[in-house]
Amino acid sequence: MSPITLIALIVGIPALIALVFIFLTGSTGLRRFILTRITLTLPMVFILASLVFFIMRVLPGDPVTSALGPKGTPETINRIREQLGLNDPILVQYGNFLLDMVTLDFGNSLTGGHRPIIDELSERFPATMELIVPASILALTLGIIGGALAASRRKAVMDYSLRIYSVVIYSLPIFWLGLMLQLLFGVRLNWLPISGRIEPVIGTTLQRTTNIYTIDSLISGNWAALTSVLSHLVLPTLTLGLILSGVFVRLTRINVIETLQMDYIYAARARGIREHILVFGHALKNAMIPVITLIGLQVAILLAGAVLTETVFSWPGMGRYLVERISSRDYPAVQSAITVFALLVALISLAVDIIYSLVDPRVRY
Repeated sequence: MSPITLIALIVGIPALIALVFIFLTGSTGLRRFILTRITLTLPMVFILASLVFFIMRVLPGDPVTSALGPKGTPETINRIREQLGLNDPILVQYGNFLLDMVTLDFGNSLTGGHRPIIDELSERFPATMELIVPASILALTLGIIGGALAASRRKAVMDYSLRIYSVVIYSLPIFWLGLMLQLLFGVRLNWLPISGRIEPVIGTTLQRTTNIYTIDSLISGNWAALTSVLSHLVLPTLTLGLILSGVFVRLTRINVIETLQMDYIYAARARGIREHILVFGHALKNAMIPVITLIGLQVAILLAGAVLTETVFSWPGMGRYLVERISSRDYPAVQSAITVFALLVALISLAVDIIYSLVDPRVRY
């Protein structure tokens, strides 16, 4: 069983059980809403994958020529194109692509040793997940706490400071922030590594089950590997998490301020409830509804940011893999990576919409 299949089972089976439970125990409006969102998710993935297919065909350059380099003779290039079906009419190629996508048969890459793409994705996808999950947690934690503090200290020094932080941090280029963190903590202070996922020597001792190195280190009890993995994870996580925290600070602040002006907050304040309890115990809970929606919208931005972050830190994930394969015009690899990205965004958006419908039943109707 490949690591990507194992991860899909670990995450997918509990999610499917939860979805079935919600569907069976929910109201008619909730069932209708879930069915509608699932029905809309499939065409979205299909349209995105189709766009990638046709865009790759109109881009200049030939994948076989790029793979063979100057040593490729016209006869060899034409023979390989014939084997790959690249000489077939575009509609025939498109039909074969759709069939392969439905059956999840990604084929072999045109570059990188012509390995099966599913094997390459099994190595790269867990690396990206290991990066974006802690980055998301960091962005949400800083954003929600910072936004709530700014709202509770409105028009005070803390409020102005956090608002300036949110604007400045969100406007910084990801690659620039990553380079600055590398220079400060990696080069000047020499506290943290600036590239890779694990020290090469230690990596040879790590038994890989899921290809998520933190989990594999815990499973095998390899504490030296766990220390190395966590140290390599700090700077990329900081880069991606800090950039995304800015938008959550501003959104949380605005919604908490609006909630604090509602009648039930005035009534609670009149009863003598302390301000921090009003903010974090009452107002923040109701202000989280728009934030939940934004989480789904930020997934695509998070993956786009992962492309730059992985490139800066030489992180062997899906983003760096996509950049490498686009530059070599590796059609099957690019199409497969984009399809995986589309499925990930669609599934997370579906999960966020279902959570949103449970928090705010009005969206079901």
